[in-house]
Amino acid sequence: MHRVTLADEDDFDGWRDAARALAAANVPPEAVLWQVGDAPSDLFGATAAALPPAPGPLRVSRQFIDLARTAILHRDPARFALLYTLLLRLIARPGAIADRADPLIRRIEGLAKGVRRDIHKMRAFVRFRAVADAPGDDPRYVAWFEPEHHIVRVNARFFVDRFHTMHWSILTPALTIHWDGSVLSEGPGASRADAPQDDPVEAVWKSYYASIFNPARLKIGAMLKEMPRKYWKNMPETALVADLIKGARARELAMVQTARATAPAGDARAAWAALRDEAAACTRCPLHRPATATVFGEGPVDAPLMLVGEQPGDQEDLAVRPFVGPAGQLLDAALAEAGIDRAATYLTNAVKHFKFEPRGKRRIHATPDAGEISACRWWIEQELLIVRPRIVVALGATAARALLGRTVTIARERGRPVSLESGAEAWITVHPSYLLRLPDPAAAAEQRAAFVADLRAAAARL
Repeated sequence: MHRVTLADEDDFDGWRDAARALAAANVPPEAVLWQVGDAPSDLFGATAAALPPAPGPLRVSRQFIDLARTAILHRDPARFALLYTLLLRLIARPGAIADRADPLIRRIEGLAKGVRRDIHKMRAFVRFRAVADAPGDDPRYVAWFEPEHHIVRVNARFFVDRFHTMHWSILTPALTIHWDGSVLSEGPGASRADAPQDDPVEAVWKSYYASIFNPARLKIGAMLKEMPRKYWKNMPETALVADLIKGARARELAMVQTARATAPAGDARAAWAALRDEAAACTRCPLHRPATATVFGEGPVDAPLMLVGEQPGDQEDLAVRPFVGPAGQLLDAALAEAGIDRAATYLTNAVKHFKFEPRGKRRIHATPDAGEISACRWWIEQELLIVRPRIVVALGATAARALLGRTVTIARERGRPVSLESGAEAWITVHPSYLLRLPDPAAAAEQRAAFVADLRAAAARL
């Protein structure tokens, strides 16, 4: 009997190395005991034989590796043996991985499906709460989550990328992970009592959630399937669910009766105001320190057209309004020439704080970096959800990156629609500040005409 001791419950590399050696020596599945750490697995105390020496390369399909890497995160203690059994079968018959009727393959795919679902639930239902270590310090954000499977380490990179500029910790019963802005570390498991219970931002978040709740779209069964009750204790908005459901029918009837008499943006305006108030206290990235204020978007909350710029400039930072400086004046003239009413358009920026370099008494614009764009992306996503524009015009590469989640080349993407996750259609053009920086008057006039043509084409799509 061979005993394999893995370092952790999610030790895929350890399992793979041991499975490779065992398979090369033709060790049958029933002759292998799998255990994690010091946990006992040999009920009858059988003597364990040493593992065979490490073999050379063992070829298996990428499909099996991907399946095994996911399924091994499941909490089922039989997963290691099941995967080893499948490995031996695939060595003999490589094409067997495509047999969806095979009970073993179906069982392992079921494990992988459960893991993927748990990964999604963690990403959807983790709620960070601010904790200040000392007066004046930037807050650390702490969240509590109870995963069904061993997914915390594999999910850590998502939270690092999503909240790159925040200092945060995620506490779970098995282990904790911590990000200080540059280094990801882990510690021992925690309890629910170690996590903060609430913070001042939650009142704003609850107001926002209640404002966007649409009783006409309520499907309780679907809601519980996607947001099971066991996750509710971690999310502040779920305290409102019972009352919102209870009053849903009455609210739906009221909506129908007043639909023609009231503006469709009533709830959206309240949600937008709550979001703006929350953004005013944003500390997601270091840009909030030197900036005067958060410069949020402005315009009708049911505008069919949204313009997204890069960031507020010096004058926007002082006025706390988007597009009021020289670039904004050029934009106003171009909008008028294109036949677009600025008052009927929603204007905002990808980054809500002014990034600059001091030069004497002047503040010189500095381009936001990837981390700052990522930190602010949550705000622009919420603006898209509330305003629901049909057309979004990205003014410059920073705006395009915030909307699409990737770096784009304006010359390559310009002049054609790009679908967004919100359902809107995006068009990409230059930022008006680019036109102001062109030294050649002829080139500036040519580029300005192209800019107006881009705006006119976007308006025509409406």
